[in-house]
Amino acid sequence: MVTLYEHPLSPYAQKVKISLREKNIAFDLKMPDAIGSGQTSGEFMTANPRGEVPALIDGDASIFDSTIILEYIEDKWPTPPMLPQSPVDRARARMLEEVCDTHYEAINWGLGEIGWFRRAEGALGAVLREKADEQTDKMQAWLGRQLGTRDWFNGASFGWGDLSVVPYVAGSAGFGNAPDEGTALGKWFARAKARESVTKTLKESATSISAMEVVADIVKQGLFKREYRDHRLEWMIRSGGVQVVLDGLEKKNIRFSNDFQ
Repeated sequence: MVTLYEHPLSPYAQKVKISLREKNIAFDLKMPDAIGSGQTSGEFMTANPRGEVPALIDGDASIFDSTIILEYIEDKWPTPPMLPQSPVDRARARMLEEVCDTHYEAINWGLGEIGWFRRAEGALGAVLREKADEQTDKMQAWLGRQLGTRDWFNGASFGWGDLSVVPYVAGSAGFGNAPDEGTALGKWFARAKARESVTKTLKESATSISAMEVVADIVKQGLFKREYRDHRLEWMIRSGGVQVVLDGLEKKNIRFSNDFQ
């Protein structure tokens, strides 16, 4: 049996779950102990020394990084294929994934820092929210152009390109930034949500949101440390939130990537 370590709100875990479900691969879900604290341990940390979800365990194989997990799934269970046939279409799907995993993820992550974790309130919170909303509009406009007249980002059928975009558009919708239903992207999102793999994955995410009501207080106590890495850190600084980073460092309630041991 395949085991997937995840958190339902993680877009990286969501795209892996959608792929597994599209291929009808049975798997068990586990949430790492003390996730988000920077103090996870056990089998999960052995599987992924970064301490980040997702991590997939398949027998003796332990795979981390969502893109590499998707590649492993595609190599081991090639039917039905998630990647399109032609090299150019495969490259296009992978570029969509890269943009969403970096630039788009950082926008939604920033909104989570403001809304769920209350890192910035008052005037600074308003500035950061406005920046995030503007960036979301631009990102969704770009995605609409990439979709063009296709039904699916992947091409003729749902696949890698689509499951790479779904978690981020869904995340935007959760923050009140859903694409207009009449646009090509809005119509695509409706089609994607109708798929069983997507429906189940997004339902798991929605169910877990209630637990986020208490996280701001846990952060203030220093018991929950958000990871400020890569594009997330860049987003916060260039959007005007450098003080958020400085405050987090002073209060020791943010963290960076793990050292490998």
